[in-house]
Amino acid sequence: MPMTSLRPGARGTQWTDQALELLRLRPGSRAPNDPGVVGVSDPRAQALFVYAGATAVAALERLDTTRHGLTAAAAEQRRDEIGLNEIAHETEPAWYVQLVHAFINPFIGVLAVLGVVSYLTGDVKAVIVISVMVTISALLRFLQEFRSNRAAVALKAMVRTSATVERTDEPSEDDPSPRPRRREVPIEELVPGDVIALSAGDMVPADVRFLSAKDLFVSQSALTGEAVPVEKGDAPVNVVSGSITLGELRNIGFLGTSIVSGTAAAVVVATGDRTYFGAMARSLIGRRPVTSFDIGVNKVSWLLIRFMLVMVPIVFVINGVSKGDWLQAFLFGVAVAVGLTPEMLPMIVTANLAKGAVVMARHKTIVKRLNAIQNFGAMDVLCTDKTGTLTQDRIILERHLNVVGEDDESVLALAYLNSTYQTGLRSLLDRAVLEHKDLSEELRVERDFRKVDEIPWDFARKRMSVVVEQKQTAHVLISKGAVEEILAVCTHVRDEEVVTPLTVDAAESAVDLARELNEDGLRVVAVAYREFPVCERAYSVSDESALVLAGFIGFLDPPKETAGPALTALRDHGVTVKILTGDNDVIARKVCHDVGLEPGDIALGAELEDLSDEDLSDLAARTTIFAKLTPTQKTRIVGALRSRGHTVGFLGDGINDAGALREADVGISVDSAVDIAKEYADIILLEKSLMVLEEGVLEGRKTFGNIMKYIKMTASSNFGNVFSVLIASAFLPFLPMLPIQLLIQNLLYDISQISIPFDDMDAEYLARPRIWKADDIGRFMVCIGPISSIFDVATFLIMWYVFKANAVGHQALFQSAWFVEGLLSQTLIVHMIRTAKVPFLQSRAAWPVLALTATIMVIGIALPFIALGERVGLTPLPGSYFVWLVAILLAYGLLTQVVKTRYIRRFHAWL
Repeated sequence: MPMTSLRPGARGTQWTDQALELLRLRPGSRAPNDPGVVGVSDPRAQALFVYAGATAVAALERLDTTRHGLTAAAAEQRRDEIGLNEIAHETEPAWYVQLVHAFINPFIGVLAVLGVVSYLTGDVKAVIVISVMVTISALLRFLQEFRSNRAAVALKAMVRTSATVERTDEPSEDDPSPRPRRREVPIEELVPGDVIALSAGDMVPADVRFLSAKDLFVSQSALTGEAVPVEKGDAPVNVVSGSITLGELRNIGFLGTSIVSGTAAAVVVATGDRTYFGAMARSLIGRRPVTSFDIGVNKVSWLLIRFMLVMVPIVFVINGVSKGDWLQAFLFGVAVAVGLTPEMLPMIVTANLAKGAVVMARHKTIVKRLNAIQNFGAMDVLCTDKTGTLTQDRIILERHLNVVGEDDESVLALAYLNSTYQTGLRSLLDRAVLEHKDLSEELRVERDFRKVDEIPWDFARKRMSVVVEQKQTAHVLISKGAVEEILAVCTHVRDEEVVTPLTVDAAESAVDLARELNEDGLRVVAVAYREFPVCERAYSVSDESALVLAGFIGFLDPPKETAGPALTALRDHGVTVKILTGDNDVIARKVCHDVGLEPGDIALGAELEDLSDEDLSDLAARTTIFAKLTPTQKTRIVGALRSRGHTVGFLGDGINDAGALREADVGISVDSAVDIAKEYADIILLEKSLMVLEEGVLEGRKTFGNIMKYIKMTASSNFGNVFSVLIASAFLPFLPMLPIQLLIQNLLYDISQISIPFDDMDAEYLARPRIWKADDIGRFMVCIGPISSIFDVATFLIMWYVFKANAVGHQALFQSAWFVEGLLSQTLIVHMIRTAKVPFLQSRAAWPVLALTATIMVIGIALPFIALGERVGLTPLPGSYFVWLVAILLAYGLLTQVVKTRYIRRFHAWL
């Protein structure tokens, strides 16, 4: 239900206390004897209108709580009654549900139909083999998905989001009147009645009613699509008029929205599925975006099925007409259909993605969405801020200077008071200032100063202010922020104890000083102040005017030692790094130069405003560093790069990065990021390091490569097998292989490919980004598939003319020979296709692949000599046959390598 449709009726609102029982009811239920609210049928909306229309005190009373929140015991009791603060989401299904799901895919369906047909025609042996194939495929898929789901739950548990909540301990003998304390709790533990603190960068963790707010702006785009943040407050809303919608309730915050700027205290009114977002989420379960990789795999799957549906009837008709035994021809057609069904594909894809996620976790990279692994490997442009990636993210306060460049303790004192009393988004710069704890004693902060008000930071003003009262003599507004933005609101300057008007020359001198500090690699923050007479009033942004510039504080964020090597590694692996920062261009240039990243011409945010999307796209392609950017400009740059066909990753951890994280093909954040950044990210780094990122990129490419191995092996092998079957069917007086033999051969080949997810990739393959190319599959199939047919036909001719297996009486010898040659050549192709190099000599498969393929080859050679082989119509082969077999396999490998070399030279690609 859209927000705009939720409004009270014009006749007035019949609010009922029963509507509030919704807080203790499960989703979809209604309060007993609740006649409903006129014009509002959704009880969730009804409850929110109730709280919006009530005063803050009344709202607290309705929730049986206080301004200081609940006691720990009361919160636990409510949580037991109502449940955790979790919205409907894709929970891990029970194991038996996963087991059933493993049998549901098109390939298993095809095999099941073929099994039923074989049963109806009395071919019990075929039914047994098909059943074994179905069971192996489904069980392996089930085991991989079961492990994958368990791993995903464990990995997501490593990334926790918390809320700041007021809680009071229970009275005790030692502390009969405990004071409420702020504490961080997981958002899942919030309950109605909890009082929480919110500031810029926080996600609203439940539906809340604001109790107090200061310059509060909230982004509701996730729910309403509104691009512009909405101002919120704590005053009751007139909901009786009937002219207001749910989205316009200015004192209500919705789960899933985020705080852009300002601070607030709020009481939780609804949690989990009882929230507005929770109601929507229930209807969205299971709807996941389909990536280009998903589309590509589906296309290949249905291509192979259509290929089977076309070729199998042809094989059936040719054998029926040429041999006259239509039942055997039909059973052979069924066996060919089974051989053309890539039933292992779902298992291979799942196993690769799950293994990739687990391996990446060992490298401190948490994958929130498995399919993001492919985009991670395909990424060819990485946009990132410099702080924490190129630098150590360990801010040190180096200088505190007045406007003439002299050390000045009063500038540091002003900065210390500002950082001490601010309650908004506290940055690393604030923490560096507060490390000077000796100032607290010198200034006698707790005794001589009292906080009066605060004007929070926002990304438009690029400054924040606090108002303090000193010994009841005056109110002092202390502002700190970006140099240009502070200078813009200053009219005076202080040089030691003398305050003079801020002239043009003085302003230019101040800017020059800041630039000199930037060129030394320091981040510079300007500090200014203004005195007001003592009076009880609220301060606002308009009071940030006619300030006195006190001076500057300079911070050093040393470059990381690993930044240079990491940038080189990313560049060597085909990933271009672009820096998108809100800092000024001078310090950005200095840092990039220190880590070996050539800055070139730096583009400033102001230069982007009037550019069209096309012009911005051209600029983004040729520019390495963008400085002084707004959040919207970061998002535009990411979109511009994507429009040029790049797969773009964005690494960010701040609220100003949320839009760009959402716009990127793969959003990357860190576990210490603000809530909204972690929410929008596809991948979470446990360490904010480009080196960790580079390791994850390589694992993503490895995962993609192993999936492509199976797809190309299967496509080319199936294409070649059909040619061989058609030729043999047309010219032989008997079936080239009995249906049961063909089924067993296919079963053994399928087993040989189970180890592919554990294979390695050549370093050359990992050296550049890999994207899905749909047209490459068909071309590969046509070029490589027929090679096997050449040597199948060679085997036919050798058995026909050399070993005289040219009559129905000798068909067992012929069929045994092709069974072994076909199985060994198919197994050999695993090693030929897995690498663009010469197999075994230049590139050797991982030991699980070597062990399993060797085992299958031994089983295939031994089968004609044992009782099981005799029961399915195989017969022992003469020793001289194996001399021919070795020659055929060597020639097959040689020709495949020649074709591979020419294919790579012609199309510049292999896997």
